[in-house]
Amino acid sequence: MGEILFLAHRVPFPPDRGDRIRSHHLLKALAGLAPVHVGCFAEGDRAGEADLAAIAASHCIVPRGKPLALAGIEAVLTGKPVSLTAFHSRKLAAWVRGTIAARNITAIVVFSGQMGQYVPDDFTGRVVIDLCDVDSAKFASYAEAGEKVWLNAREARLLAGEEERFGHRADATILISQAEAALYRSCLINPAAVNIQVIGNGINAAFFDPVGIVPQPVIAGLPGPHFTFTGQMDYRPNEQAALWVIEALMPKLRARYPTAMFHVVGRNPTGKLMAYHGTPGVQIWGEVPDVRPFIAAADMVLAPLLIARGVQNKVLEAMAMARAVVVTPDAATGIAAQDGAQWLVSPPDAEAMCGVIAPLLADPDGRAQLGAAARQFVLDHHGWDAMLAPLADMVASGEERTAHAA
Repeated sequence: MGEILFLAHRVPFPPDRGDRIRSHHLLKALAGLAPVHVGCFAEGDRAGEADLAAIAASHCIVPRGKPLALAGIEAVLTGKPVSLTAFHSRKLAAWVRGTIAARNITAIVVFSGQMGQYVPDDFTGRVVIDLCDVDSAKFASYAEAGEKVWLNAREARLLAGEEERFGHRADATILISQAEAALYRSCLINPAAVNIQVIGNGINAAFFDPVGIVPQPVIAGLPGPHFTFTGQMDYRPNEQAALWVIEALMPKLRARYPTAMFHVVGRNPTGKLMAYHGTPGVQIWGEVPDVRPFIAAADMVLAPLLIARGVQNKVLEAMAMARAVVVTPDAATGIAAQDGAQWLVSPPDAEAMCGVIAPLLADPDGRAQLGAAARQFVLDHHGWDAMLAPLADMVASGEERTAHAA
C-alpha cells in the first residue's frame, strides 16, 4: 500500500493518559503497515517528540496555545463548535496539504473528532475517523445537568452536526464500544450511509502486571482500608467522580472504617480537589512517575464516574493489576465484565456503594479471587493486537482488501 497520514489532537507520546494510550497504539499499528506521517498538537512542552520522530516517517507538532476564550469567540463568529476552533491551525492545515502533495498518501487516519477538519474535501484515498466516543452526547449531558447550559447545549448541537458530516466523509468511522456505536447510530439522520466499526480499548497487560510491583510504601504503612482513583484530574468527569467520593462516600465509609483512606492519583488536580488534600481520609497525590504502585497498594480501586463515554482505561489498568474494582454503570460501559465475577457494579449512591464494598473488605480471599478473575478477563479480551487487527483492512484500498481476502 501507499503511505498513511495520521492526525491526532495530542502528541501520541508518552502513552500516559487515556486518549494518548489509544492514539499511541493506533500509531504503532499503522506504522507496522506502511510509512506514517503524523500531524498533531502539543500542550506546553514538546515531550514525546523524540519518540514520535523514531516511529514516524515525518511529523508536524503545532503548539496548542490558543486560549479557550479566544476559541469561544472564533466559534461564535464562525458558527462552529468550540472543540474545533480550539484545534484549528493554519500551519497544520498547510502541512497536511503539503504532505499529501509530496508523498504517496493513500489513507488518512484521524484520531478524535477535533481533527476531522483537516481532511481535504478533494482527497481521494481512504479516510478512517476514530471518534472514540460521541462527544456531542457528553456536552448534552453537561447541559442536562445544569452546567453552562447554553454553551454546552450549543456545543452538543454543533458537534452532532460535525459527527454526522465526518461519518459521511469517512470510509470507516470507529467507535470505542458497541454502546457508543449504537448511540452514534441513533444520532445520525441517515445511519445506513455511514460505515460504523467498533474497536475497543486494549491494555498492555505485561506492563500492568502486579507481579514484581511493590505497593507504594507510604500507603502500605498506613492501616487503611485504602481506596484509589486514578486519572487526569482536571478532566471534568474525573474531578466530579473524585469529589463525589470525598463528599458523599468517604463520610459513610469512615463511619464504618475510621482509618479508611481515599487516594486521588493523577496529574493536574483542580483547586476544588486540592482543597480536600490532607483532610481526614483524603490524599491528593497529583502526578506520579508510575501509577502501578498506587494501584497495587489499594484494597479496592474505585471508578464511580457519573458521566462517562467510551471505555475507561483506568478500569482496565486496575483490572490488569488484579485489583478488586468497583464501578458505576456509566464507568462500566464498553467492558463486558460480569458484576460479581470480574468486578462489582454499584449505582452512584453512597449507601448502596458502601453495601457493595463492605462484604468484600471482610473477605480478603474473595477480593483476591475477584482481582485474579479481573486480570484474566483483560488477558482474554483486551489485548491491543487483537483489538487493532481490523485496522489493516480499513486503511487498505479495494484492491488490497481483495488480495487480503484471497
